[in-house]
Amino acid sequence: MPDQLAAMDAQQLREFAAGLLERIARDEHELQHKQLKIDQLTHEMALLKRWKFAARSEQWRGVQGSLLEETIEADLEAIAVELAALRPDHAPGPKDKPKRSPLPAHLPRIEVRHEPGQTTCGCGAALKRIGEDVSEKLDYTPGVFHVERHIRGKWACAQCQVLVQAPVPAQVIDKGVPTAGLLAQVLVAKYADHQPLYRQEAIFERAGVAIPRSTLAQWVGTCGVQLQPLVDALRAALLGRPVLHADETPVAMLVPGKGKTHRAYIWSYSSTAFDALHAVVYDFAESRAGVHPQAFLEGWSGKLVCDDYAGYKALFTAGRTEIGCLAHARRKFHDLWTHHKSRVAEEALKFFATLYELERQAQALSTGERQQLRTSQSRPIVDKLHEWLTLQRSRATDGTAIAKAIDYSLGRWPALIRFLDDGTLPIDNNWVENRIRPIALGRSNWLFAGSLRAGKRAAAVMSLIQSARLNWS
Repeated sequence: MPDQLAAMDAQQLREFAAGLLERIARDEHELQHKQLKIDQLTHEMALLKRWKFAARSEQWRGVQGSLLEETIEADLEAIAVELAALRPDHAPGPKDKPKRSPLPAHLPRIEVRHEPGQTTCGCGAALKRIGEDVSEKLDYTPGVFHVERHIRGKWACAQCQVLVQAPVPAQVIDKGVPTAGLLAQVLVAKYADHQPLYRQEAIFERAGVAIPRSTLAQWVGTCGVQLQPLVDALRAALLGRPVLHADETPVAMLVPGKGKTHRAYIWSYSSTAFDALHAVVYDFAESRAGVHPQAFLEGWSGKLVCDDYAGYKALFTAGRTEIGCLAHARRKFHDLWTHHKSRVAEEALKFFATLYELERQAQALSTGERQQLRTSQSRPIVDKLHEWLTLQRSRATDGTAIAKAIDYSLGRWPALIRFLDDGTLPIDNNWVENRIRPIALGRSNWLFAGSLRAGKRAAAVMSLIQSARLNWS
């Protein structure tokens, strides 16, 4: 380095010094950001530890107490994993965790052997097997546990003293006992089958292995962190699509420090049924404010299929194209017919029925053929519907239920009929509403999301599970 500096002229030295100062400033900024993140996580961990003891008080009993403890254990483990990545010296040592008990001897063992690809040393001499390392992992298929015995043979060269051994297979939890299959079982049971960990604890015990729910919660917390890069990649792929669905549904979120819940939301974003990519990504947020879809869709410009909720409106003023949901418009008239037997509503439903029958025919068609069908057959029906709605509105009294139903359709008319001009567009938002249904079904088992972190973890894991379901054939 001194010789290189001596060979530089004054201009090169100035450029070198400027580059060095810029690099130092960038490193300092990264260190400050990392330290800020460490401080935030450390503070969050301290709060969770305090709430952990509070959860065992008389304030939280029975199922509520169990769910809260599970959430806190998972959050604590997730924070520990994040801190270990930011600050390696935080990685848990032998004294931090109790010694693990050996896996039950009665479980069947399946040996998985790992040997070097070749048993000849670089010097040409034959390697000799001198021993092996054995590690055991607990695996699970529904109703049955078994143990995977990973055997890694040790091979040595007698001439040059070289030791050769197959590398340790990658694990979701480094040095942990569960296989990826067992972790997948826990996550799917919790987030797809809506089985809280205290129920899974009982199920596993009946199958022959006692796994404390605190351990299950730690696995869930670690998996949430480890799976996040995959969720981020899924979100990036989704935001590369030109047409997206969006919808939201409320869930209760617990505020442990206050001892009560408040209404949070899970926002759902998905590709369309016509898209080659079948994916859905959930985003957990503390409220229904429009800033949440704006943040999720930042950088994306395309056509968004959604209902008339005001939280989406800022997206359209920023350049995205609004695609209305004809099912929402139909629903207004269906409710009037169901509850009041309105003849006007009945007549409106006939128009919608004709349009949906044409859409059923269009499902199996190519984009071009679908576009052609809509132009030749759907558009004349839509034009008649608009003419009929305008006439009926002139006869309806302001403020009545039928007037409100008609105003909903006429007020959104340009967005509602955009599907006629693009064969890639769906007629309604039902596709993403069906993706929300598993969440709605599970709320009775969840009772609440235990924290903002737990809600985001649930949204991330459910994004992977539901996307996998969409691609199951």
